[in-house]
Amino acid sequence: MHQGSGILSARQRRLAWLGFLLAALQAPVSAKLVSDDSWLFSLCVALMVATVIIADDADRRRPAGARSTD
Repeated sequence: MHQGSGILSARQRRLAWLGFLLAALQAPVSAKLVSDDSWLFSLCVALMVATVIIADDADRRRPAGARSTD
C-alpha cells in the first residue's frame, strides 16, 4: 500500500514547521514585552501554518489512489 505524496515538498514542510515554531514562540514573548495586542497576529499566523501542516499530514496518510472527488 503506497501513501500519498502530500501538498508540500520535504523542504516546504521543514520550512513550515520552522515558521510555525518561530511564530508560536514569538507570540508569548511579545505578549510579555509589548503592551498592545499585536501578539495575536503571531498566534493567527501560527494557527494558519499549523492548518497547512495538518492538511499535508492528512494528504500524506491517504492512500495514493484514493483522492477525493469533491
